[in-house]
Amino acid sequence: MSSVLQFPAPDARPAPAPISAVDALTLAEPLAERLAASAVARDQSGGHAREERELIRASGLLTLTIPTEHGGLGASWPTFYQVLRRLAQADSALAHVFGFHHLQLAGVLLYGNDSQQHRLLAQTLAHRWFWGNALNPLDKRLLASDARSGYSLEGIKSFASGSIGSNLLTISAWHPPTATALIAVVPTDAPGVTVNADWDAFGQKQTDSGTVSFDAVHLSAQDVLQPPGVTPTPRATLRSQIAQLIMTNLYLGIAQGALQEALHFNRDQARPWFQSGVAASADDPFIQHRYGELWLKVRPAEVLADAAANVLQQAWDRGTALTAADRGEVAIAVAEAKVLSHRAAIEIGSQLFELTGARSTSARYGLDRFWRNARVHTLHDPVDYKLRDLGRYALTGAHPEPTAYS
Repeated sequence: MSSVLQFPAPDARPAPAPISAVDALTLAEPLAERLAASAVARDQSGGHAREERELIRASGLLTLTIPTEHGGLGASWPTFYQVLRRLAQADSALAHVFGFHHLQLAGVLLYGNDSQQHRLLAQTLAHRWFWGNALNPLDKRLLASDARSGYSLEGIKSFASGSIGSNLLTISAWHPPTATALIAVVPTDAPGVTVNADWDAFGQKQTDSGTVSFDAVHLSAQDVLQPPGVTPTPRATLRSQIAQLIMTNLYLGIAQGALQEALHFNRDQARPWFQSGVAASADDPFIQHRYGELWLKVRPAEVLADAAANVLQQAWDRGTALTAADRGEVAIAVAEAKVLSHRAAIEIGSQLFELTGARSTSARYGLDRFWRNARVHTLHDPVDYKLRDLGRYALTGAHPEPTAYS
């Protein structure tokens, strides 16, 4: 998987129109249905979802966010997040892998130069590659030392989502001479790279988010997207907002999926409480009241998630003209949506059992997976800091400081 493969110059003909949200969701629907059909069994067994990854690959959706001028489907960010949310309703672990694949592609578009973008995106299209993530900025155990024509990588990265079964990894590595990190692309099968299947959380079991070890791995200078010592532009710092909005829509998809599963259970299987005086659980006014409460946890989160995606798209379209203030407005919009989606996923995943009753706790239904998946993933970064950012913005007008999480 050499990084020096050569490809012809881009076609001079006009690029086709980007895929519409309707068409993208049409592609996603049969995939979501296939994932949902085996989601409970796979959640219980864990491990690497090799066959389901192939379903994602076969769907054509790995090219969803690759611009049409590079041969991809060219979806807008709002369209991408709608697809991600639909997949998360069915299986939030595989949706996580799908979302982080597209996060790495966004990194190529934000950090890479024209040559890197053409080469890496062309290879992705030609080989239908899956990207994984080893860009955990808080884990500085992976060190980059200066070497001939590039760097030598030594160390380990944790929380490497999608690493098992990937073809390429986006990595961050600490560069001691400059006391800064570089961002680069490394083939997963490069000599010295070892992907460890050691992810053992009680939720999001099939996200392949274990550790990756690097033993004297050569990193070519041409595969470095952001060299050490470089201050990222406001546009480059959009990567963290794309990531945060991926999490937002994963949480929202979990909340929506949990709510739909619970509604189906109450309609079809739950028995009314003997004091309710009704023949069907769905006719119990207390059950109806509680579902009204849960509905009002999902709906505001949906509205803010869609609004944040539109703000992100507007910022993306500004290109290099994007200012720090523009970027700050994206961070505020995303923080609003993330807090509400976080709350919706946790609370619906827990409260649904009070409405569906004791029978719904049977392992064969797997309804606990929604809470477990939400609980594990919402610990990615503290929601309290999002609330702090929003409160500070309300009080002082200060935007969140650009970091890998804000």
